[in-house]
Amino acid sequence: MSHIEGQSREQSAMFPAILDDYIGAENPVRVIDAFVDSLDLLSLCFKKAETKETGRPPYHPGDLLKLYLYGYMNRIRSSRQLERATHQNVELLWLLRKLTPDFKTIADFRKDNLSSLKGVCREFTLLCKRLQLFGGETVGIDGSKFAAVNHSRRVYTKKQLQGIRTQLEKHIGEYFTLLETEDRRESGVPILTKEQIESCIEHLQEHRAAIESLEEAMDAAGETQHATTDEDSRMMRTGHGGKDMSYNVQIAVDSKHKLIVDADVTNDAADVQQLSRMALRAKETLGVAHLEAIADAGYYKSEEIRRCEENDITCYVPEPEKSHNKKDGLYTNKNFRYDAEQDSYHCPAGQSLTRRGSFVKGNLNMTEYGTRACHGCPMRSVCIHKKHGGRRLYRWEHESVVEALRERMEHHPEKMQLRKELVEHPFGTMKQWMGHGSFLMRGLEKVSTEFSLTVLAYNMKRVLSILGVNRLIAAVKLSRSCIESLGEVLFQKCVPEKFRTVVFA
Repeated sequence: MSHIEGQSREQSAMFPAILDDYIGAENPVRVIDAFVDSLDLLSLCFKKAETKETGRPPYHPGDLLKLYLYGYMNRIRSSRQLERATHQNVELLWLLRKLTPDFKTIADFRKDNLSSLKGVCREFTLLCKRLQLFGGETVGIDGSKFAAVNHSRRVYTKKQLQGIRTQLEKHIGEYFTLLETEDRRESGVPILTKEQIESCIEHLQEHRAAIESLEEAMDAAGETQHATTDEDSRMMRTGHGGKDMSYNVQIAVDSKHKLIVDADVTNDAADVQQLSRMALRAKETLGVAHLEAIADAGYYKSEEIRRCEENDITCYVPEPEKSHNKKDGLYTNKNFRYDAEQDSYHCPAGQSLTRRGSFVKGNLNMTEYGTRACHGCPMRSVCIHKKHGGRRLYRWEHESVVEALRERMEHHPEKMQLRKELVEHPFGTMKQWMGHGSFLMRGLEKVSTEFSLTVLAYNMKRVLSILGVNRLIAAVKLSRSCIESLGEVLFQKCVPEKFRTVVFA
């Protein structure tokens, strides 16, 4: 039995005469073409969207934008790989009409249109909103570390800089000592000439001055580390239990179709300051009066929760257990009940802890509560340590916000499972399926733009799976001004019935 054999390379073949015949009607590349053609690239401030009368004709920004969207949707992000694909990929031959820009042109387009590319991502988000693909009720918020273009060895902390400066001063001192005895008296053979020693000292002093200048710059900026390749990147803990130079990517995902409402990139290693900022951005994008925001324990901070509540955002964030008393088997603050009318706490033994005074801790106004009944209390051994005189409780002036959150978490434990379903799926898709576990660009502004392209590609693939190619193309082609100008009667007449469920509300 022989193997399956291919056709002869010399055999004549009848290929379609029209390039469009190679691309099926349900091919997603047609969505990219229709979406970019519907954009007003001039109002989005794309460079070279309007040509000049003189000079060499540039590539149209729409063509380069189509190339990037196709690349990010198909695991091709490098400018050199995109250049190669324009010569090999039939879909790109159709999409770009056989244009083959070089890698430098492709890379410069992304570098020179940072804010415009973010605007394109926002345009698609607003399209999803007009198509009513956002529920606008609940969003999940989470962050993940994406590797930066900076090796972990190319970062310095203050402690490391102090050690380097100490070593430099030691070497400088050794050379000055050697300068005093510039040759060996016993053998008469010189180790280094005077000019060579002075040159080494000058080089070391320049290095020390650079280190001192870097230390001063870090002190002025309030930074604890400095990266030499990508200065905006920071050393962060990754999900693998290690550390790497990274950026902290934040996303807010709507619960209806798991579409990303908003995304941002920060070099803050912790998530604790991001809750209200991301929730407010999502609320503004959705245009709703009230919103639920779900996040993990890394976002728990009382001031952030209060800020959300002040802006009609109901939070579901588990409270991390930080009490040392629980580790020692003692009562925690949760075992004490607050009486708002009496402004006092009731302990498990039935005693009252009354107000003792107020103070400021950090930027929080705190109130102290205590009692003298601890000395003869039979439950003292499970309440306080032996060395303490009595139990003390400290209450924040807006503690009621935290107590309301704690009560919500007790009544709705299913919210944490919903959080996993919302935010872990997009990050897993981006890192594993889309191959975007690290950035290709340097600098906070540039990596933020790069990630906006990833968000756009992710959302576009999600919407394609929800609506399909033809329905999405039909919706894209209906401009906003056209829909807003149509009355209900004209709308029913002009728009086919099969497309009415996906056009603007």
